[in-house]
Amino acid sequence: MDGNTIMQKQPHIIAVVGLAGSGKTEATARFLERGFFRVGFNEPVYEEVARLGLGRNQHDERMVREQMRKDHGMGVMADRSIPKIEQALAEGKDVVAESLYSWAEYKIMKERFGEAFRALAIYAPPSVRYERLHGRAERPLSFEEARARDYAEIEGTDKAGPIAIADWTISNMGSREEFLKNVDALLDETLKD
Repeated sequence: MDGNTIMQKQPHIIAVVGLAGSGKTEATARFLERGFFRVGFNEPVYEEVARLGLGRNQHDERMVREQMRKDHGMGVMADRSIPKIEQALAEGKDVVAESLYSWAEYKIMKERFGEAFRALAIYAPPSVRYERLHGRAERPLSFEEARARDYAEIEGTDKAGPIAIADWTISNMGSREEFLKNVDALLDETLKD
């Protein structure tokens, strides 16, 4: 390498995937603390909900999300998120993708960004996740609603594919501190390159 060549940093685009209540939001918050730029694959849904004058609630958001996927395909959220990701990369930022759900979205991201795109699955068993979802302050779910959401996301959005093929899996069944320590260890190792 000559003196005029500048080493360019390898960009990182990491999707945090998992079922509801697994800890995706906590992991994403840690990524943000570590300097990542957040792109939410749910943002196109929120924008469409607002445009239609609907409420920010599970029923309206689900209806809009399903209609968008019916009209534009299962990869619509990735298609609409890619410009934000490319802008962040152009600015030299690493990106954390939150709320990537479908197998189609995963494949679009992998095709577009290759090895720069990876996925982190957050795992917790249903009993742990349902308890968290039941006790959360914002939009709590009963155990029956949580199970129905799992089934709808696995069957209706092909959510299991990105979780199954993730590059890493972190278990989130212990304390918050233990979980974040594992997220930090992953980031320390990943950001070395």
